[in-house]
Amino acid sequence: MKYVLFDVDGTLIDAVSNQRKVWGAWAERYELDADEVYQVALRTRPMETFAQVAADRDPRECLVTLHELEDEDVRSGVYEAFDGASELLHGLPPESWALVTSNYEHRVRGRFLRTGLPMPDVIVDAAAVEEGKPSPVPYLLAAEQLGAEPGDCLVIEDAPSGVRSGLRAGMTVWGVNAATAVEGGHRHFASLREAVPHILAFASGPRGNAAA
Repeated sequence: MKYVLFDVDGTLIDAVSNQRKVWGAWAERYELDADEVYQVALRTRPMETFAQVAADRDPRECLVTLHELEDEDVRSGVYEAFDGASELLHGLPPESWALVTSNYEHRVRGRFLRTGLPMPDVIVDAAAVEEGKPSPVPYLLAAEQLGAEPGDCLVIEDAPSGVRSGLRAGMTVWGVNAATAVEGGHRHFASLREAVPHILAFASGPRGNAAA
């Protein structure tokens, strides 16, 4: 069997406007410039963002505030799945795919519920690993939980850190939803919709790495 491991935000679900809204609300709480904070947040993890934009504040307090805002957004925000996501996930055998996210499982479940996407049996979230992307650990853990060999796994990602994570795990990595290809990825598609038939073909193909 072949296996497909998906990133979530930016890959299956369009959360850009939600992330901007959350970081804007967070910046307002600390009387910071929302645009400047968001530009930093795009490039760094939350604790690194706090260190850059609010070095005089307790990072743990900053994180608690951010989590509260993110949870509220999951309850009340508007989310959209990328075109092709529902067809793709419903077209894969339930035991053949997993989610590998830097977010938390309860938020992912909330977003999937709001967009009508099916949930897999395996979700590797931020709480499941000590080392996040670009470490290979998240994708290797997902493969282990699926009972899969890395060479039989296809990673679908939109961000450089996720692409590096999948590559370092020894998996085939395809990039989606970006105008230009991420360095190192085996294939690139401008949209998830464009990639859907190729992903389904991979999942039904013979075992072994299929980078081409």
